Amino acid sequence: MSVNYDKLWKLLIDKKMKRTDLHELAGISTTTIAKLGKGEYVSMECMNRICSALGCDIGDVMTFTC
Repeated sequence: MSVNYDKLWKLLIDKKMKRTDLHELAGISTTTIAKLGKGEYVSMECMNRICSALGCDIGDVMTFTC
């Protein structure tokens, strides 16, 4: 199984935000942003921070693919 963050990038576009804005708003590291960009796994704590910052649910920012 792999993870896909396309929904997150679409949400950022809809909110007219950049990845650096997400980094600052959610309080996550640039390393985490890089992992998201590469489609790598990140901790649930980071996903929780992102969802809290964007006011959304985890299903709104990621999916799992086979």
